[in-house]
Amino acid sequence: MIFEHWGSTDEEIKEDLLGDDLIGSPAFSATRSITISAPPAEVFPWVAQLGFGRAGWYSYDLIDNFGRKSATTLHPEWAVHSVGDVVPGGPINFSVREIDAPNDLVLELSSARRSPRLTFTMSYVLRPIGDSTRLISRVRSGLRAPLGTVLLRSTLGPGDGVMLRRQLLGIKERAEQHDR
Repeated sequence: MIFEHWGSTDEEIKEDLLGDDLIGSPAFSATRSITISAPPAEVFPWVAQLGFGRAGWYSYDLIDNFGRKSATTLHPEWAVHSVGDVVPGGPINFSVREIDAPNDLVLELSSARRSPRLTFTMSYVLRPIGDSTRLISRVRSGLRAPLGTVLLRSTLGPGDGVMLRRQLLGIKERAEQHDR
């Protein structure tokens, strides 16, 4: 798929990231990466305030934020800080599963919405590269159902790839502009 590993190096695709252990054998896994000209401490707040009704998803707002514009300023009151914090996703919610600011944030489909058949995680890893940040995003999902792998790769994969690419570009734009 064209956006399955957008911007990622072979090493980033192959390496284990925080949160990978939550879904041992995913039916779908995709890694997307981008370099941002700002240090992790200035990029992480943009990631930490993700969510519907808060900062949005910095992607295509008409699709993933019901037309509401994603934030262009930081709002500390929207930021997640602890394991268990809720990240609203619109019709579904995510929970913070792991957090180590300004290095890592792992979100998992909230237990209130999770079914034993569907698992879903989003990991954000921020690595310093001089005065810049390498932001690595990994989405993993499992679906225990006949043809689960085929269903996830053919439906989740393309749409998720387009949206996550735009999200990473949106975070980059905001963090670099905010840094000036």
